[in-house]
Amino acid sequence: MNEPVSDDIIDVHGLCKSFGARRVVNQLSLRVAAREVCGFLGANGSGKTTTLRMLCGLLKPDAGSGTCLGLDILRDAPAIRRQVGYMTQRFSYYEDLTVTENLELVAGVYEMPDGAAAVRDIVNRMELGGYARELAGNLSGGWKQRLALAACVLHRPKLLLLDEPTAGVDAKARREFWDLIHDMAVEGLTVLVSTHYMDEAERCNRIIYLSNGRIVVEGDALEVARRSGLITFDGTGGDIEDIAQRIRGRPGVEAAGVFRRAVHVAGSDRAQLERALAEFPQLQWREVEPRIEDVFIHELSVEEPQREDAPP
Repeated sequence: MNEPVSDDIIDVHGLCKSFGARRVVNQLSLRVAAREVCGFLGANGSGKTTTLRMLCGLLKPDAGSGTCLGLDILRDAPAIRRQVGYMTQRFSYYEDLTVTENLELVAGVYEMPDGAAAVRDIVNRMELGGYARELAGNLSGGWKQRLALAACVLHRPKLLLLDEPTAGVDAKARREFWDLIHDMAVEGLTVLVSTHYMDEAERCNRIIYLSNGRIVVEGDALEVARRSGLITFDGTGGDIEDIAQRIRGRPGVEAAGVFRRAVHVAGSDRAQLERALAEFPQLQWREVEPRIEDVFIHELSVEEPQREDAPP
């Protein structure tokens, strides 16, 4: 009897991948629904890039199974690669070709019958018209990013995998990039994106946190923050820079920093944290909701001892 086919764009189970003796992805299972914008978080080396490369058919898992776009990730990797857009961390197009020439080259690789029209359409969609004859190497970081995104969606994929796509570009370019992503999601594109920017993570429908190749946290930003078990306080009314420095390292204080006009303090042991706050009565302390950044820092602090004890 045949097993039912999943309606999810990504539906994988028990993925494992090692490089030498080091297990980079460890029994990872993941489902991503159509039109979802899903954020991948985790420290460097947590398995994000390796997972993305397995999903798009560039790496073969050592173990595990599942589907991407309804295709088997083990048997149908070439077919998956043709239907996925994958944007790497580094700009990977030809800097001595113009914007249009790069896109025409991509259209040729995908053997698009309407390649010239598709290039014209994506140039207009990404507002690249003013740079169409510009050498890619002369573009700013934000426009290189926009060209890379245009190349990734030129062949009209159903799934877009983005690996730290906005690293090194300014805030305005990042915002415009994310506006484009959400516009395309509304039109039917599914997106899985790795990022270290907390404001970007909060724009995702769902956040997935990887640690040592495993998913340890997932949910929407508010849900993840509330389920974290973290206790967070803001302190105002004194020399906040001095107190932020002095309170760090106290028992129960996992993180402390200046945020706007307050000392923002986080910890997971309420009794210890409140004892630490009581040492600084010159501030007015108010309990606040944890932020996704608090969760990220907490997970990093939990992960480090594990990574030290893990096999090389």
